[in-house]
Amino acid sequence: MSDPSSRASALDTQVRNEWAPELRALFDGTELAAKAGFTASLVTVDAEGCPHTSLLSAGELYAPDSHALLFLLWPTARAARALREQAAQGRARATLAFVYDAAFFQVRLTVDALPDDGELACFDASIETVQAQRVAYAKLTSGIAFELEAPSSDAVLSRWGRQIDRLRLAAQARRPASSTSGD
Repeated sequence: MSDPSSRASALDTQVRNEWAPELRALFDGTELAAKAGFTASLVTVDAEGCPHTSLLSAGELYAPDSHALLFLLWPTARAARALREQAAQGRARATLAFVYDAAFFQVRLTVDALPDDGELACFDASIETVQAQRVAYAKLTSGIAFELEAPSSDAVLSRWGRQIDRLRLAAQARRPASSTSGD
């Protein structure tokens, strides 16, 4: 007979190959002020096998459809350099990790580098898998989170809006219109 407490500790894992609607809404580029504080961790590995983590806000992530994610990094970031180098060799990969709706998410991505605009490095990623993990005995309440500091919060939200506009344009240029309208 199984111990009831062991069932309560069982890990519930769900795997998909696309964004669920609520996650796509999280990365839809709207209501950025309400999403301030959300942080995702992008993990890459360089040519020497060293992992690098970049923390991204809702103003740096955009899902144009249920199978894609565009994101921005500082061009000098180690993760940006690693992704550009790997993309030049044919295949760049990364993992995006975050907490949302009481679950831990890990999204495996195949990444292409887009041309830089001189300010930020832009990347276009296809989703390989979206994995959500929960346990019955504990509820995740946050991952890495932050607060925007006054008086710069308005300027940051304005910058995020411009960044999302750039990601939307990149998404339109990289994907046929039919794939962004129906997903």
